[in-house]
Amino acid sequence: MSADRLPGTSAAEQLPPAFPERAAWGTAGKLRAWQAEALEQYFRDQPKDFLAVATPGAGKTTFALRVAAELLAQRVVNRVTVVAPTEHLKVQWADSASRVGIKLDPQFKNAQGKHAPGYHGVAITYAQVAAKPVLHHNRTAAGRTLVILDEVHHGGDALSWGDAVREAFDPAVRRLSLTGTPFRSDTSPIPFVTYAPDENGIRTSVADYSYGYGRALKDSVVRPVMFLAYAGAMSWRTRAGDEMSHVLGEETTKDINAQAWRTALDPAGDWIPAVLKAADLRLTEVRRTVHDAGGLVIATDQDNARAYAKVLRELTGEAPTVVLSDEAGASARIEQFQNSTDRWMVAVRMVSEGVDVPRLCVGVYATSSATPLFFAQAIGRFVRARKRGETASVFLPSVPILMALANSMEVERDHALDRPKNEDENDVVVFDDQAMEQANREEGASDQMGSFEALGAEALFDRVLFDGGEFGTGGAIGSEDELDFIGIPGLLEPDQVHELLRTQQARQAKRKTAAAPPAPETQPSELDHRAMKEERNQLQSLVGAWSRRTGSPHKTVHVELRKACGGPPVAQATREQIQARIKKLQGWFVGKK
Repeated sequence: MSADRLPGTSAAEQLPPAFPERAAWGTAGKLRAWQAEALEQYFRDQPKDFLAVATPGAGKTTFALRVAAELLAQRVVNRVTVVAPTEHLKVQWADSASRVGIKLDPQFKNAQGKHAPGYHGVAITYAQVAAKPVLHHNRTAAGRTLVILDEVHHGGDALSWGDAVREAFDPAVRRLSLTGTPFRSDTSPIPFVTYAPDENGIRTSVADYSYGYGRALKDSVVRPVMFLAYAGAMSWRTRAGDEMSHVLGEETTKDINAQAWRTALDPAGDWIPAVLKAADLRLTEVRRTVHDAGGLVIATDQDNARAYAKVLRELTGEAPTVVLSDEAGASARIEQFQNSTDRWMVAVRMVSEGVDVPRLCVGVYATSSATPLFFAQAIGRFVRARKRGETASVFLPSVPILMALANSMEVERDHALDRPKNEDENDVVVFDDQAMEQANREEGASDQMGSFEALGAEALFDRVLFDGGEFGTGGAIGSEDELDFIGIPGLLEPDQVHELLRTQQARQAKRKTAAAPPAPETQPSELDHRAMKEERNQLQSLVGAWSRRTGSPHKTVHVELRKACGGPPVAQATREQIQARIKKLQGWFVGKK
């Protein structure tokens, strides 16, 4: 777009790629490429409805306000309404808009009927719209209105919400819909979003412009994410009084996985303190080069959030900022944390979406939510790049659903309707908060899914996921096997991080090989059965790690090992044969075939 097409938008011209003046490396002073492309497309097509899908941290707010500034300058519209998911985001939008001369009232109440004089419009929540859709219909119809629907997927949170959004904003001259996650775990249609059938006849959302995490990563607009997964032995008592146990991350049923996961998150166990300590050590390392780096713990509920905050206070000697809900004072606490150099914030859900705290570099995913939508929004809090070389670090339980979501960070998902009711989705969407609560209420569910008492939760370092690869073969808390990965410098290029992870993995494999006892010359019948069992367990653990890394079934890995090393199945193998397979597998982890 040429400058003569933007009369009266000098303030918008100065808008940085992402508020508040925290552009990614190499982009300050100009729009990011995707923003310029999307703007050019928008003003070329002049659409009434436009859906922009851009990964969290990419700068959707900047794009939308540039659109608003030009439409106001061209007198296409004379008022602006921004609809956001939370009270805090209303204030954030109003602050951002004010920097480019667009005055939005974030304090507007439905009871007022009209916004105060001197404002271009209002910033409101989806809940406000749902409460009085007729009021907002009349407000929209009273002027030439641009409606910006931030995180528009919330328009499908409930049928009544979708109906209210359609009714309220049908008279709008222009509607600009924004989202970082164009998918939902249900099939509620999103208002003002176009759907078209795919090759299987399933209606799928169609974005007018998309900018995914993969492209943003290549453009250095967002940080890469290093996931540090923690396993460990869990034990609990069911409603029927049965004592259950499971090692987090090992294959089992969904029910037992869910209960083991929930046990791990119990603040009275040892898993949470161990993981919070590891995350705090990681934050200390990151702050050596990113001096204001902060951490965020995302908790399932308020009780757990308070308990986690207490653990952090005991670990660090510093009371963390606690944000419990979208309540009075929450925005002020978030803003205070954002502008400070404090180490930790603990929150339930509300900070998982849209809130801009770019200094968040380390996260602990301590919640039972596991929908792709929630996971993507939560991880989005840590990917907002400020300088070249920053890497986000997120600690999480080693459970299959989270490992799958972490490994698919760069996969684009559109919102699909008409899905078969019996679709399993490859076990990807299970056990979000609502599903857990429902399962715990159902009398007919298995004992494992009933109410339970957590008995014990121990933590073990499992592995690191980064750039599509998996690194590490586990280790005790506080061991070199764990600290090698936690101690990776906080300011490195992605290829440097990848290379260092490979180096640390090679060191770990070398240590384990050196620690292994020498193979005796005796036959299996003369060996101590405990030693043989230990080595078989070590082999099985390595096979499991390689299976997770490559996606090959355990059986296939064992077959490949037998082809490479010779010998019978594990149960009939000699100790020398078991050790040869261990050594071979350790070589595979460091790239030796």
